[in-house]
Amino acid sequence: MPALVDFNTVPQLFNGLVKYHSGTDQVVLRHVDKDTKEWTDITWENFQYQVHAMTGYLYAQGVRPGDRVAILSENRPEWAFTDMATQLLGAVNVSLYTTLPANEVSYIIHDSQASIFIVSTGIQLKKALQIYDLCPQLKKIVSMVATKAEGEDVDYVDLFDEAMTSGAGLYEEFKDAIRANEAAVKPSDLSALIYTSGTTGNPKGVMLTHENLCSNLKAAIQRLPFEKGGRHLSFLPLCHSFERLGGYLGTIATGMVISYARSVDTVTRDILEVKPTVLLSVPRLYEKIFNSVLKSVEEGSSSKRKVFHWALKVGMKYHTIKTRGGNPGLILKAQKSLAHKLVFSKLHAKLGGSIEFGVSGGAALPKAIGEFFFATGITIVEGYGLTETSPVLSITPFSNPRYGAVGHIIPGVTIGIQDLDSGNVIAQLTGDDYPSKLTSKAGEILAKGPNIMKGYWNNEEATREAIDSSGWYHTGDVGCFDDGFLVITDRIKHMIVSAGGKNIYPGPIEEGFKHEPWIDQIMVVGEAREFLTALVVPDEEVIKNYAKEQGIAAVKLQDILATEEVQRVFAQLFKSYSRQAAAHEKIRDFRLVLEPFSIENGMMTPTMKLKRKVINAHYNELIDEMYAGVI
Repeated sequence: MPALVDFNTVPQLFNGLVKYHSGTDQVVLRHVDKDTKEWTDITWENFQYQVHAMTGYLYAQGVRPGDRVAILSENRPEWAFTDMATQLLGAVNVSLYTTLPANEVSYIIHDSQASIFIVSTGIQLKKALQIYDLCPQLKKIVSMVATKAEGEDVDYVDLFDEAMTSGAGLYEEFKDAIRANEAAVKPSDLSALIYTSGTTGNPKGVMLTHENLCSNLKAAIQRLPFEKGGRHLSFLPLCHSFERLGGYLGTIATGMVISYARSVDTVTRDILEVKPTVLLSVPRLYEKIFNSVLKSVEEGSSSKRKVFHWALKVGMKYHTIKTRGGNPGLILKAQKSLAHKLVFSKLHAKLGGSIEFGVSGGAALPKAIGEFFFATGITIVEGYGLTETSPVLSITPFSNPRYGAVGHIIPGVTIGIQDLDSGNVIAQLTGDDYPSKLTSKAGEILAKGPNIMKGYWNNEEATREAIDSSGWYHTGDVGCFDDGFLVITDRIKHMIVSAGGKNIYPGPIEEGFKHEPWIDQIMVVGEAREFLTALVVPDEEVIKNYAKEQGIAAVKLQDILATEEVQRVFAQLFKSYSRQAAAHEKIRDFRLVLEPFSIENGMMTPTMKLKRKVINAHYNELIDEMYAGVI
């Protein structure tokens, strides 16, 4: 459905929604109260009050248009209060992942020149206190925890609750100036600065304007049937562009209610209590549900397996006819009802019993999983895009979902396919051409539209590399059009996208191990996996010398590598590395391999670069072994 109000900036969206809901008790946010442990509602009236209170506080701290306000927090109402207050002042939201180590937090705060830093838990406050002296532009740390860190009594740390209490009065004091700021916010002004990992190791700040976000939001909800009164359980990080647009701005714009999960570990329980009508997730959650169902079926009787597979066939046939506008017929309808009663109803119940559809983003959704949910009566639409594109470029159509592709181009966006050899744009399709039957050969996927980022913060060189002189943004993905659907076939830069939707560049991680005498070569593995692992070619000379020193009786290298002593050495190496790494960049398992990666065996290019696909295929069984038992 379209948004409830018209808007071109986030302040216009917020103020329009406040006016729309004025005089009602309409709930916008829900959360579990830390004291009562019960779900607590926040109405639009209260939301406005809280946002204004934070606005007053930030204004009194000197935050003005263009200034950066950083947030290091899990999904909770305070995040929304702070973000909206930042937007009303014409300032810029800099959101950080809570899993980032202190050194990466320090880099982002320093690079963005954030003046106010809002943090949630004691762990996050500790990081903020560690980096404060390294960021001279940082004026205030605002902590959501009830007290400051033990032993800390400094004037640069304020408590969130106290800031809100004082802020309510400050808003009234500075109301005229604040409202002038709101009115002055232009679509071309920056709204958010989202940092993504770079190949050099330093993250790049993606500059997203109000036009970027608002145009993308309005286009995306034309293809997503968000309904007024619908329910959304928010558990994906709000600093991720997918959740920020779809699970935050998109839901409130269409009149849905956001319930914040207690934590990522309680999602299964929270789903049962919230009973969401729409499920927004990375593929990992859908994969876990799928694997759980299959495991249950495989452990059951042969008759149970037969009924399950019969139900899937019936469901696929029924919903295919239904979504294409056909009439399934009385017999198929009866079969579908029986299949639902015997099989699918249990899955629907586990998801709260009210799910109308799911949205998957952040990583590729396996075709088999998409088809499974479709057969059960839960259509999962896949969105494709990048942080740099605000983020949505394409969405799976409900009328003809096709899994293994990433849907049709959304309104206002143009996608081009650039030939990898000639550099020419060989095919082009816009969202206004929907639906289309265009088919093309593969090439790099390019994008144009009002949703394309302004550029990278303080990095003109990277901006020029990403956006060419013709205005095309280069995604780095390889794909093609197939009967009007966009299909992703490869990645130019071997970026790993984990099952949780995190973008990880293996190069800097691998480079970090080159100083280790034990390691000759290493390749990080983790594409569409739950965590990172590594294939390691040890330094033969170092290993054999160590074996002699330790009195290891084994003579053959293969036998030496299998000893407990050698395995322990490498386990400690990765443990030491992971202790300092971000959660999604930790290496949780490894295997030592005998055969070096070389040009001769086809595992390296003539320029001595790893052929990752070849290595993955060669060691496929060994890699699967590292992920065995993970569901």
